[in-house]
Amino acid sequence: MTASLHDLDAVVFDMDGVVTDTATVHATAWKKLFDAYLKQVAMATGVDFVPFDEKADYQRYVDGKNRYDGVRSFLESRGIHLPEGSPTDAPGSDTVCAMGNDKDTYFLAHVREKGVRAYDSTVRLIRDLRAKGVKIGLVSASRNAQEVLEAAGVLDLFEERVDGVVAAELNLRGKPDPATFREAARRLGVEPARAAVVEDALSGVAAGRAGNFGLVVGVARHGQSDALRQAGADVVVADLAELETDHT
Repeated sequence: MTASLHDLDAVVFDMDGVVTDTATVHATAWKKLFDAYLKQVAMATGVDFVPFDEKADYQRYVDGKNRYDGVRSFLESRGIHLPEGSPTDAPGSDTVCAMGNDKDTYFLAHVREKGVRAYDSTVRLIRDLRAKGVKIGLVSASRNAQEVLEAAGVLDLFEERVDGVVAAELNLRGKPDPATFREAARRLGVEPARAAVVEDALSGVAAGRAGNFGLVVGVARHGQSDALRQAGADVVVADLAELETDHT
């Protein structure tokens, strides 16, 4: 299926897995974090150790969410409830915030050591849209979005960015709430109905649908097409090269 973007005034992109090839890096960092913790729980309580699934658990519980929401969501799925703690909690403490900080440390270490790759098809699409006068924004739950985009060499492609830092400053609820996407549209000066959301996360697709955006595009790089449609995607593509931008 080909999706046309020619009637839109703006397109708001998710970052991880859509603009940058960092979704797998996130999944690996989450697995390192959760498996170490679950092994400790298993040893202390005698329950069976069931590792974090980098595909199913990642997509269902943490993908697209800020790191603290991701920690809370996954642990609750295992019947584990930790104190919230504070964003200043030191790594290694048994709080939601401390675990989220640990995950962030793992992720950033990878980015700084190995760099980040942007998807060529996404970059081409964004440049094509910009050349046709379409406004481009980015929404990410990550507080490290600027560093990731700089590492990938694509920071200047986006006119507006609503990331984890901005969301915290404005007290915006994270995905699947549409608040961050609606803020991006507001900053771009367009109504959501005149904009598209491009997402690979179920929570992000649900946010675009809840925000009444004119088009919600799901990017199924790992075979989750049906789930993205069920979450509210109008169209699902395996790669953004499939999207049409012709304004004729």
